Amino acid sequence: MKYAVSIITLVTLSLFFLSKDSSTLHATPASKGGIQWMTFEEAQARMKTTPKKAFVDMYTSRCGWCKVMDKKTFANKHVIEYMNENFYCIKYNAESKSAIEFKGKKYEYNKEYKANDLAIELMKGQLSFPTSIFFDEKFTNGQPVPGYLDVSKMEMTAKYIGENKHKKMPWNKYQSEFKATWK
Repeated sequence: MKYAVSIITLVTLSLFFLSKDSSTLHATPASKGGIQWMTFEEAQARMKTTPKKAFVDMYTSRCGWCKVMDKKTFANKHVIEYMNENFYCIKYNAESKSAIEFKGKKYEYNKEYKANDLAIELMKGQLSFPTSIFFDEKFTNGQPVPGYLDVSKMEMTAKYIGENKHKKMPWNKYQSEFKATWK
């Protein structure tokens, strides 16, 4: 009987969380040592008092490579440490049907694209998932990087933006000279 009650409870909780719009759920797994994910709203509020670069993981719930990136790249201790230290990290479901306000503009779900207009704008109309978007300290100059980033590609890209090397060196030169250290 206890076993049946446990199963029913587990199934009920699973259905509850699966039915939620995942863009409104955000994890801050600092207690587990993970990336400190936040919402756009939280990041915008923090930017006002403590400017910091921002990173957006643009995903969809049905994207297989997005899930691989969660399990491999975003679970890597070097990625976690660097991203938490250098960026406000946002995880956003591009297919969110919830309206969202970003930089004073309201964005809605776009039925034609089956994505939120915020995702469409930030990804410059190129909807492919996952896409990593790196912003400066003013939440401007968003640079989308489409596709799966393994740990070494994440290291290269995050350090290029995070250490302002993009202001001093073209990507091709940086890429040819880069030596990955994260494993």
